[in-house]
Amino acid sequence: MPYFDAASAAPLHPVARQALLASLDEGWADPARLYREGRRARLLLDAAREAAADAVGCRPDELVFTPSGTRAVHAGISGALAGRRRVGNRLVVSAVEHSSVLHAGESHAAAGGAVTEVPVGRTGAVDADAFTAALGSGGSGTAALACLQSANHEVGTEQPVAEVAEACRAAGVPLLVDAAQSLGWGPVEGGWSLLAASAHKWGGPAGVGLLAVRKGVRFAPQGPSDERESGRAPGFENLPAIVAAAASLRAVRAEAAAEGARLRALVDRIRARVPELVPDVEVVGDPVRRLPHLVTFSCLYVDGETLLHELDREGFSVSSGSSCTSSTLTPSHVLRAMGVLSEGNVRVSLPAGTAEEDVDRFLDVLPVVVAGVRERLGAPATSPAATPGPDSLVVDALGRRCPIPVIELAKVIGDVPVGGTVTVLADDAAARLDIPAWCEMRGQEYVGESPAAGGGVAYVVRRVS
Repeated sequence: MPYFDAASAAPLHPVARQALLASLDEGWADPARLYREGRRARLLLDAAREAAADAVGCRPDELVFTPSGTRAVHAGISGALAGRRRVGNRLVVSAVEHSSVLHAGESHAAAGGAVTEVPVGRTGAVDADAFTAALGSGGSGTAALACLQSANHEVGTEQPVAEVAEACRAAGVPLLVDAAQSLGWGPVEGGWSLLAASAHKWGGPAGVGLLAVRKGVRFAPQGPSDERESGRAPGFENLPAIVAAAASLRAVRAEAAAEGARLRALVDRIRARVPELVPDVEVVGDPVRRLPHLVTFSCLYVDGETLLHELDREGFSVSSGSSCTSSTLTPSHVLRAMGVLSEGNVRVSLPAGTAEEDVDRFLDVLPVVVAGVRERLGAPATSPAATPGPDSLVVDALGRRCPIPVIELAKVIGDVPVGGTVTVLADDAAARLDIPAWCEMRGQEYVGESPAAGGGVAYVVRRVS
């Protein structure tokens, strides 16, 4: 059964399994103790730290292990902000950071700090000049810390970290890089100040993160602390998992060049073939500056949750940023920031060792599955033929979730003459993103939105062709 969701969690690497089993026998004692078993555990911990630091590109004494990547992000942000509280209280982040970074920003704002969010373009990348401008002093104060992911977790777009790091250095602002998605593929280039990552993203065991803080960065650990991990990650270390995480990081790095090239070719095939096989699809993310194993696309007139269930029934495990697959019923903040279609979103992230025939079978299955879901939802097979009708129509889609508002719009756009308008009344959050995206995909004009008299939002579309 093909597993195509490595961006969420990669399967345990064989080296990680071997190291985990071996260290369960050798690494159970307290590495802080001076007796024989403790010294043996300390040797294992030190060796793991050295291996991880070598992969990250930092000194061993700059790196600590944390209980997760999320904890590493929160510890890094809170510690750096506290260490620089006399400089300022403003945090600069990109609009497409992982939720752990954005949640840390929310906590900072709730405590009286300021957060500046730098927008991205339709590929999901920030503009380095815009990020640089956000570092400068303004009405909200001097920037104390900046955060920029190395590559996006949903669309795979690589960020201009080296350029932003240089701008941060010139401005005297430390840069924290969330390298969770990219660290298994190679080190993060540029003069970053802090770096966070998570082992389960590269094939290590879950429950191990790492945080690197360069010497010279003002840092004040927040929350409970003890003598372990330089006071930055309190509690007894999960030594077997740490050893397995470091061993697997070294192993995947050794394989990264060859495996990355092989997976990039498979992803290129998906990027090229999906729009040919499935009508009304938008492939998103940068086509060149991206992770080698990840591709995301969105399908018009498709319920994302149903699409994922149907693909699962066919044996394919994929992920989605559609609002109808999330607990919040709001579209992915990444897709929203990019201004791209969110309905029927599919993220394919190939783990190491993915077979070519599995990708070919996915491409065979996908068109059939999408067509079946669209048929069940009553989506139009083609654009409706033009018929004489009123100059304007109103579609009431209040109380109906994506993709129904867009489907209803597509059904009636041919009923108004060229120059006529269709107003869609909707209260589903995804409509704010998907109706403009539909207009761009179908060559129609998105006029705008306004509050609807009976609640919800009125979205106005003008027929162009």
